[in-house]
Amino acid sequence: MNDSTLMNVSRLTSRARRGWASLKPRMARAFAPALRNLQYVKRRMRPFALVATMGFPLYYYVWKDLFPQPYENLTLRLIGSALFLPILFSERWPESARKFLPWWWYLATLYSLPFFFTFMLFKNNGNEVWVESALIAAFVMVLLLDWLMLVLQFIVGIGLAVLAYALTTDPIHLNGNYLTHLAIFSFAVAIGAVANYDQDRIQIEQDRAMLATAGSVAHELRTPLVAIRVGAAGLMRYLPALLDTYVLAQRHRLPVPKIRVAHLHSMQGVVSRIEQEALHSNAIIDMLLATARFTGASMQNATQCSIVHCVETALARYPFREGDRARVHCNLRPDFEFIGSEMLTVHVLFNLLKNAFRHMGSIEGAQITIRLASGKRANQLIFSDTGAGISPEALPHVFTRFYTSSTISDDVSLGAGIGLAFCRDVMQAMGGAITCSSEQGKYTEFVLTFPAP
Repeated sequence: MNDSTLMNVSRLTSRARRGWASLKPRMARAFAPALRNLQYVKRRMRPFALVATMGFPLYYYVWKDLFPQPYENLTLRLIGSALFLPILFSERWPESARKFLPWWWYLATLYSLPFFFTFMLFKNNGNEVWVESALIAAFVMVLLLDWLMLVLQFIVGIGLAVLAYALTTDPIHLNGNYLTHLAIFSFAVAIGAVANYDQDRIQIEQDRAMLATAGSVAHELRTPLVAIRVGAAGLMRYLPALLDTYVLAQRHRLPVPKIRVAHLHSMQGVVSRIEQEALHSNAIIDMLLATARFTGASMQNATQCSIVHCVETALARYPFREGDRARVHCNLRPDFEFIGSEMLTVHVLFNLLKNAFRHMGSIEGAQITIRLASGKRANQLIFSDTGAGISPEALPHVFTRFYTSSTISDDVSLGAGIGLAFCRDVMQAMGGAITCSSEQGKYTEFVLTFPAP
């Protein structure tokens, strides 16, 4: 193989890698609703799996002995039971395997609903019992699946059923009735996909409730925070003089109540701590309002922004607690520019900082690293921390709006589950993307990809 051939192979390989890298986030966005839909199906998984595990072999007896049908197959039914049996015990799956539960669920439903019922319909010559059974299967699919998975499973399941029928039947009997049934099923699935608005309705209602709650919380908290800051300003002005007066009174043995030395020293820094906590609370309120109000629509009034300036602004404005700023390490070279919103990008960084500090907690030596990487078509900001990490079960859902789980952190009060969803919406509105990788107990890394201007 000569050098030119090797170069051509290398170029094709690099193009394939770039193509897959660009396709991967698109596929993730396409299938995100399917994974998000499982949040609402999750409570029904085990009952559905129990019914399927018992129902497959039970109806073999029903259609074989009680109400005999032209064709039955115990092996196919046992395969259906076997696919759903692990779902009954999904809570006992090892951590490394739980991330595959959504895809196992979709594999089981693909086999048990469109494939099995279509194959049995063909094998039973389209008789009335199996026409009704197939319609019920289509109805269950509409209830369980989002529109994308509904269409995909319908096409793939029926296609595999037709293939299996053709390979196992001689001679093949496909008359006009089958086309009629297929047209009816296609219409039912199409209407179901269009009318499957439950997820959107839930999303809208949750957004409305969150916005109303955020506004109410902001209104109720800002007034006392202003009073606290005014009081802190008064203390800052007069407390040092009062402490000096107390020291003079003690020195001249005047009859004043004694204050312990430790309490005296703590009062010297209490004013700055009060003001810092008030500023921190105001920043959290601003972050909550910005997160709740952003609709994820296209970016309005987008301008050319410097990522280094955004990071420096975020670090300058973020209300770090004592010692936290020293845990953040930055490598902000080379700088790059992007088309978007500086204010929203700063709030994205606020959310990442807030989550990182929450997960780092008091872990000794844990730190945050922010670094940049530039490319010809896109540039990246890599935000990583060496905190508690995210469990494999929770990792696929970290960008799902309103998803909260104690498996993400030892802290069960994780908030409303909108921070990372806000980050995703902002990045998508700017034409970019955000991805997350993590290993529990070791690290969490977010990669923010900005398209080149």
